[in-house]
Amino acid sequence: MTEILPWWFTVAFLVILGALIGSFLNVVVWRVPQGLSIVRPPSACPHCGHEIAWYDNVPIVSYLVLGGRCRYCKTRISARYPLVEAATAVAFGLLGVGAYLGWYSAALLPTLLYWAATGIALTLIDLDHHRLPNAIVLPSYIVTAVLLVLASVLTGDYGRLLTAAIGCAALFALYWILAVAYPGGMGFGDVKLAGALGMLLGWLGWAPLIVGAFSAFLLGGLLGGILMVGRRATRKSRIPFGPFMLLGAAVGVFAGTGIANLYLTITGIA
Repeated sequence: MTEILPWWFTVAFLVILGALIGSFLNVVVWRVPQGLSIVRPPSACPHCGHEIAWYDNVPIVSYLVLGGRCRYCKTRISARYPLVEAATAVAFGLLGVGAYLGWYSAALLPTLLYWAATGIALTLIDLDHHRLPNAIVLPSYIVTAVLLVLASVLTGDYGRLLTAAIGCAALFALYWILAVAYPGGMGFGDVKLAGALGMLLGWLGWAPLIVGAFSAFLLGGLLGGILMVGRRATRKSRIPFGPFMLLGAAVGVFAGTGIANLYLTITGIA
């Protein structure tokens, strides 16, 4: 990454930004599945209904200062709130470090930051409610397309937009076929998410696209097998697949090319 500002300043800014966005994600995760506005009313204690003051809504810090309890009714606040804020802060910071180290083009950083935040929100919602809301998934097509066009303009590599379109169509079609062939095994929320993730992976190239798609099924299958061996699930158990799609996409983004090259070397194809 070209240094306009010191790298540590950029990373520190991203960490703070991530914590703030993590606080907003807590609102999204709570309200979107219920069909509530994420803007109004202001955040309030779910137990006593008292509106939360701005100084009690500082990411991570307020939770620690208040001892994990509401200032007014002393009801314990779920530890998930600061954990989401911390996880988003760490993710943003690491993505900044990755851009600085040249793991990917700095032009792609806004897209990755967007998907880090979106991925955290969708993972929690899918685990809680077994659904991937259209209110989050469908706008991701527009946001991802705009950010990838911007990345292509900044890098001058417009050919990636074609592979992004192919990746979007290919993963959408694959998941649609699976959803139709195995009703109940794959939801149409997964189908819609697949297209958006395919757009991102396709922009990066064929190796990230293929590895990212395959990794989702591999990781999902591994966890399913572990749960069945531990008798925590059966073949009929429904396990949210969205988190595995997002995790598989992360594997494709950060290790897709390396994994593909290693496979080709081991098999003697390369």
